[in-house]
Amino acid sequence: MAEDPLGTLKKVKAMGYKDFETYGFNPDTKRIYGLEVGEFKMVLDDLGLTTTSGHYAFSDYFNAKEDKLKEFVDQCIEASKILNAPYITWPWVHPDQRNSESFKILADKLNRIGEQAKGAGLGFAYHNHGYEFENWEGSSGHDILMQITDPELVKLQMDMYWVVHSGKTPKQLVEQQPGRYTLWHIKDMDKITRDYSELGNGSIDYTQLLPDSEKSGLEYYYIEQGGNFAVSSMESAATSARFFKKNLKHLI
Repeated sequence: MAEDPLGTLKKVKAMGYKDFETYGFNPDTKRIYGLEVGEFKMVLDDLGLTTTSGHYAFSDYFNAKEDKLKEFVDQCIEASKILNAPYITWPWVHPDQRNSESFKILADKLNRIGEQAKGAGLGFAYHNHGYEFENWEGSSGHDILMQITDPELVKLQMDMYWVVHSGKTPKQLVEQQPGRYTLWHIKDMDKITRDYSELGNGSIDYTQLLPDSEKSGLEYYYIEQGGNFAVSSMESAATSARFFKKNLKHLI
């Protein structure tokens, strides 16, 4: 996408991908993947593709003054509306912010951003990794967020790889917060290294682990891998698409 967004989108469309989650929006240049946001939307339209969520660099504004964060959120909302994407998503927490006190501050920020997004007619979600489930003196980041965030303002994007990697199950989390996991990331785990892997090549049996989509509140899902490719990113995308269509699509 960084080198050839149009060519990449054409290739993944041919694999069967139709809808995407973006990342990399630059609020200073108002560009994404090297294109103005409006230009990127025209590329998607020309190909008959859509984007329904975007990962934005909210964590870079964790220590910024409230008005600066609010301004950035407004920029994300504007980009999302141009792209006709119904969600903006907080995707990452910097390592120095992964502690109980910071997560209490984070939870308040998530509520405020969620309120701002809702006022603009958009949804807002928080994306998990593994650090949310670590034991912090009897509590966890996940526990703190579930206690403080407002379910009406802050939805959840479940990265199923990280849930399983942390010793939890997707079904378990849905049971605890039904209707709140509106977005899913589906990716597999290498059987030996426990790093990312193509769907069907790893240790996660999604035919058994996928939660009930209705109980989850699912609206959109994304097949994702990260940077660990056996051959290339395009070959991995194709492998995962083939496996998903054959084994998982009918389960969602």
